[in-house]
Amino acid sequence: MNLSQNWKTKTMLIGTVIGALTGATAAYMLIQQADKKNTQPKLNAGEGVKLGIGILGVLRLVSDMVNSK
Repeated sequence: MNLSQNWKTKTMLIGTVIGALTGATAAYMLIQQADKKNTQPKLNAGEGVKLGIGILGVLRLVSDMVNSK
């Protein structure tokens, strides 16, 4: 594998690990809140839209950061 591909692979692996850790942390927080209330977590349509918009906002920030250099 040449150096050009090496940084791409590292970037994909780091991004994947960060995404997985972030998702696991979010799920853990959701479980903790549900345990405090003695209920099962429920995600309604409005909360799903808010979550999706938040994720798109983060992706836009990353894109802007890369494009500004």
